Amino acid sequence: MRPSPFLTPDQSRLRRQRTERKRKRNRIAGLGLFAIALAVAVIALITTGGSGGHKGAPRRTGKSRPAVAVALRSPDGLLLSAPALALAGITTPASDPIQLRFHRPPRAGLLFNLTTGQVLWQRHPYERVRIASLTKMMTALLTVRSTPRNAPVLITRNAVEAGGSKVGVLPLGKHVPVESMLYGLLLPSGNDAAIALAEHVAGSIAAFVARMNAEAAKLGLGCTRYSSPSGYFNKGNFSCAADLAILAHVDMSEPRIEQIVRTYAAVLPFPIKGGKLYLYNNNPLLIYKYPGVTGLKTGYTIEAGRCLVATAERDGIRLGAVVLNSEDPGVQAKQLLDRGFEDVYHLPRIAEPEIPPGA
Repeated sequence: MRPSPFLTPDQSRLRRQRTERKRKRNRIAGLGLFAIALAVAVIALITTGGSGGHKGAPRRTGKSRPAVAVALRSPDGLLLSAPALALAGITTPASDPIQLRFHRPPRAGLLFNLTTGQVLWQRHPYERVRIASLTKMMTALLTVRSTPRNAPVLITRNAVEAGGSKVGVLPLGKHVPVESMLYGLLLPSGNDAAIALAEHVAGSIAAFVARMNAEAAKLGLGCTRYSSPSGYFNKGNFSCAADLAILAHVDMSEPRIEQIVRTYAAVLPFPIKGGKLYLYNNNPLLIYKYPGVTGLKTGYTIEAGRCLVATAERDGIRLGAVVLNSEDPGVQAKQLLDRGFEDVYHLPRIAEPEIPPGA
């Protein structure tokens, strides 16, 4: 800056000093604004768990991320409560008591103590993935918590026209006992039963889905978002192995659910010709009589792959295995449960039938 010919040397020096101070203030202000913007971006990233929001499809990260440990809101934007079950050791896979490598591993999975939450084995436990009919674990939970055993459920056209797996004989315009509908939901994984129950509980599918997401946030499920009561449509419907472990703990604490999911075959009163409905569970551990099996739920769509949440109890030890997008969910769940009972809790090996590959 050249001195003005109309200023004395002292005046010129003072002007230069004032100009320099102004520049410094501007630089400091600019850095401050940058720091604020950076802080806002970091908070937003933490709040969404690094998911990029709930509208897009879940992405495969390639490694486990403890996103839920820092998440403040669910993927649906709701404030998260503390998890209903604390999963001890969830972020330290190298310290897992069981170090098991599958030849064709599931995309994600978890073996855990269903009572204490102790993690025994994990693979990408916080990766958000499609979960197909594992969605019905939440549908069943909301139903038993809001509907008495003797409640009649109206069968609507929406239910009868549901796609995918179905109970298949729902009588349009008639009422069916809610317990029969819950068996239809959890044994053959009826999408028609899911819609009928959702409409009964909340009045509409949209209202029920809102309740599902509210309950997920209340349970501290930081990976989970629902877009339907059945999971038949994958868009906007996802969870992770860690959240499904917590939900399994909650589901198995409900006596009505626990009684249903341990059942292989059921004969139920139903307003159809003959007055009875025959249902069979598609859980491979129940089909092949895994010793101590107590539940819980299967799931499959092309995008989600084959999924299984399996629970079992031996000598008072209750374990859960979550296997997501697996070519052999029944086989892998069995192997995980066996290792847990035998290697961690030192229970004697039990002779058991083999589960065939692909089951």
